Amino acid sequence: MERIVLGSGKLYVDEFTGELPEDAAIEVEAKLLGYIQGGATLSYKPTFYEAKDDLNFVSKKIITDEEAILKSGVMTWNGETLKKLTPTARVTEDTAKKTRTVKIGGLSNNDGKKYVLHFVHEDKTDGDIRVTIVGSNEAGFELSFAKDKETVINAEFKAQPQDNEGTLILYKEADTSIA
Repeated sequence: MERIVLGSGKLYVDEFTGELPEDAAIEVEAKLLGYIQGGATLSYKPTFYEAKDDLNFVSKKIITDEEAILKSGVMTWNGETLKKLTPTARVTEDTAKKTRTVKIGGLSNNDGKKYVLHFVHEDKTDGDIRVTIVGSNEAGFELSFAKDKETVINAEFKAQPQDNEGTLILYKEADTSIA
């Protein structure tokens, strides 16, 4: 069944431990990265090498590389969110003062963590779509505090292989026409 996809969704995150969690295990409020603004964009870009003769009579093409990136604007966030977006972030909380402090920077503080990013587009008519990658935010972030606009962190997660087959993107869709 072909579909028209309208609307945004929810973006969940969890630390990658070597295996992807079941949908129900990650689709819980505690693992919501934050409510997003501007939707989410998934891009996949293969790189090819083509060998061909000077007269263009024969050629052979192979894929030599591929890249997948999931972008999303995170509108609701806090210091714990920054920790998931920044490999050098360290978070401490002072319960007496009810404060959270985030230190960012210092190459020796790189935690090397990878995360499962799980986007869910809910569609009551045609069925839900789920997109899952494993990776980390490689775009850094920018915090813009303006008097008339919300602060949105534009994250860009670069996918890394999630299994021993080199899978970068796991796309699942509900389809009632499947017998």
